[in-house]
Amino acid sequence: MARIPLSGTQHALRAGDYEAVIAGVGASLRSLTYQGRDLVIPFDADEVRPGHRGATLAPWPNRIVDGRYTFDGVEQQVPLTEPARHHALHGLASWIEFVPVDKEASHVTLEAVIEAQKGYPWRVIVRTTYALTSVGLTQSVTAVNDSAEPAPWGTSAHPYLVAGAGHVDDWTFELPAAQVLQVTPDRLIPTELTGVEVDAARFDFRTARPIGAVELDHAFTGLAGDEDGVVTARLTDASGSGVEMVWDAACPWVQAYTSDQPAGAADPSHRAGVALEPMTCAPDAFNAARYPYDAGMITLQPGESTTAHWRIGAIG
Repeated sequence: MARIPLSGTQHALRAGDYEAVIAGVGASLRSLTYQGRDLVIPFDADEVRPGHRGATLAPWPNRIVDGRYTFDGVEQQVPLTEPARHHALHGLASWIEFVPVDKEASHVTLEAVIEAQKGYPWRVIVRTTYALTSVGLTQSVTAVNDSAEPAPWGTSAHPYLVAGAGHVDDWTFELPAAQVLQVTPDRLIPTELTGVEVDAARFDFRTARPIGAVELDHAFTGLAGDEDGVVTARLTDASGSGVEMVWDAACPWVQAYTSDQPAGAADPSHRAGVALEPMTCAPDAFNAARYPYDAGMITLQPGESTTAHWRIGAIG
């Protein structure tokens, strides 16, 4: 029996000029290329996935502050998976091995069950499909509440987009977001929702412009889409080629992170890509009552399902 790589069972996909590999642990996007050019930061099959790189995030994206929240009048405490900041980070599914339920040359559907547990006492079935077409890689994430009680829910993905050669400083970014969630500098706890013009040099990318030395680890909303509500963010290099990410109104929030690492340039992942995470809800959405804005937490009724999807494609 062949040994399974550390990142889980590998699922290679191909369609036209696109190739992708999905790793079973966390239903993670391990690599995505267009004509051999990386569109995301890849990682090796037989390594522990670096952080949440490419992972499917569920049943919440981003952070629950102190890992504590109240739902239906009951206080819950989930494990602190970001101990340095004392938060529960990116849900419970990112280290589960998702199993294939459908597989063809250009698509794969994977499924996992988040079992009822301390801090999240609901069973939720998570099914995700990755599909390659001529316009890129689409991922859909569907949740079904397999419990007898309503359950809180949110989801996202965590790809690190790559425009081309060089680093984040060298690329141009376009993000049609009018509002940004301000956070504390040490623990990234949400404080207030402001217009991006409050610090336009840092936060306003509604018109494409170079990133330069800007550091981001912020959630944005007030997203401007097309007539169908579809939002497009773009990352390009000096030649104009690069990568775009597209999503619809199912994700009214998006986190942008310029991959700044504490060790700086000594860490090869430092500013090597921009993590762009379309989210169905805001950071700390399970504590929505604390905040004077719509955090977007979904309440799934017993037997109810919900779906979100996004696409990554090449520019140029």
